[in-house]
Amino acid sequence: MAKENKKDEDAIDSFMSDVDEQEAKHKEDSTGKQQLPEMGGAEEEEIIEVEFERKEDDILKDIKKKPRSGKKEKEEVEEIEKKKDNHIYSLRTTANREDQVMDFIVSNAKKKGIALYSIIRPHGMRGYIFLEAETRADAEQAAFGVPYARGILPDTIAFKEIEHMLDKGQHEVDIRKNDICEIIAGPFKREKAKITRIDKQKEEIVVELLEAAVPIPITVKMDSVRVIRREGEEEDAEE
Repeated sequence: MAKENKKDEDAIDSFMSDVDEQEAKHKEDSTGKQQLPEMGGAEEEEIIEVEFERKEDDILKDIKKKPRSGKKEKEEVEEIEKKKDNHIYSLRTTANREDQVMDFIVSNAKKKGIALYSIIRPHGMRGYIFLEAETRADAEQAAFGVPYARGILPDTIAFKEIEHMLDKGQHEVDIRKNDICEIIAGPFKREKAKITRIDKQKEEIVVELLEAAVPIPITVKMDSVRVIRREGEEEDAEE
């Protein structure tokens, strides 16, 4: 009787084992995984272990291949999110020293790793430049110790307040050689001069001051002069 019970238990165990195997194979088939060959218990365990280790190695290889791109993408997203909260600060400078201050600040920001994203110098505005930074402390740190920088103003500036100063559209300037012009910016402001050479690529012109005792060629930007008389206009008026 005991032997029969033992046989029944063995049969049940064998049946349950077969059911477990079939269910396992069914799950593997449904998930699209490769079926393992039918083997004995010890051999099957060894194959599964090797297969698991191989997959683990593959995963590690994939992780090693992608960390830089994933990290870079994450950093780019974080950078975009930070820029949403950036502020624009006004920095007072000594007049006509704006370009020098900008160069010093760029160098300062690079050395110290300051979160400074852009420097804006609207043409025609003297004594001020604008710093786009994450915080006021970043802007102040970037300008700290810079020659000709005279301090950050207390209030931030909305971009729309200076947007009209940043027009990138190209405007054709009608300037000709021998035109008489008035200088409207720089140290020779309000002086009258004669245009002797034009460099359209650099957008610069060479002029000679009319009231100077000795004519000295001076190079200025095209948009820093205003033509007041064409060559020949005076002769036409006299006739």
